[in-house]
Amino acid sequence: MTVTADSVTEGRPPSAEPGPLAPKRIEGRTPLQLAWARLRQDRVSLLAACTIVLLVLVAIFASVLTDLIGHGPNEQFRQEGLQPNGIANGPNGDFWFGADNLGRDVLSRVIHGTRVSLLVGVLATAFAVVIGTVIGTMAGYYGGKIDTFLSRTMDVFLSFPFLLFAISLVSVFQPSLRISVFVIAFFTWANVGRIVRGQVLSIREKEYIEAARSLGASDARIMAVDVLPNLVAPIIVYSTLLIPTAIVFEATLSFLGLGVIPPTPTWGNMIAEAQNGGYYQVAPWFLMFPSLALFVTTLAFNLLGDGLRDALDPRAARVLARK
Repeated sequence: MTVTADSVTEGRPPSAEPGPLAPKRIEGRTPLQLAWARLRQDRVSLLAACTIVLLVLVAIFASVLTDLIGHGPNEQFRQEGLQPNGIANGPNGDFWFGADNLGRDVLSRVIHGTRVSLLVGVLATAFAVVIGTVIGTMAGYYGGKIDTFLSRTMDVFLSFPFLLFAISLVSVFQPSLRISVFVIAFFTWANVGRIVRGQVLSIREKEYIEAARSLGASDARIMAVDVLPNLVAPIIVYSTLLIPTAIVFEATLSFLGLGVIPPTPTWGNMIAEAQNGGYYQVAPWFLMFPSLALFVTTLAFNLLGDGLRDALDPRAARVLARK
């Protein structure tokens, strides 16, 4: 075989020259790129993500939207929103979601309730994730007596009855947004800690952790640089699944009168107002629309969490498919 000058110049033999039958070049992709490629094929998760983005935009621009509608969330329209017999008008051209028992626009109140629910859900989840990640990482990494003490502490927090603790706090402090966030974070951080602890127990035995120890790296550096990045995927997935739980907790507190003080609209207190005296029987839209908003929000977050779990850990999806 004759070696041409061009092949010598390019540093490859003539047989390695690209041709029509040459195999395509394989390009490496990062785990994040692979996860994004798998997530893009999941139409249900993408639809859920679009729904969440829409809800976030509604929460951010709630005041702008209600200004465009022309009805404030606490503004009463007794002549336009109520019939002569005092029954609220149903959905119409002026009140798309109908009015409530005080003549307030249900659509405007649902929009502002979105802001409260997402704010409480995100803040409570953020606090729970931070506390649970720190405690769970320390318990799993150090092991021994530290692990035993921190694990028993998490068990104690998980044993608290949710409603009893909330009622006790409200009897001392006035119901508020801060109390709702604190109560929800108080009852959810231990779940995050358990999950993180289990992940760290398996990570700390890896070879790269032993190599970092042998090089003299401190425990704080190992946990921050070597352990924590490997916890990002499960933390993101669990956070996505924890937000709807926090939203339901907030709705439960507001429904029982232990959450945000009326007349600030939340989905929970709107449902409670609709059920007082059986008012939903004559005005079903008063109960239907806040309940539908709560259902769609929790469903969207749960579907996105399932999609993220399958995208970030495809092995789990294959194992579930075999069962």
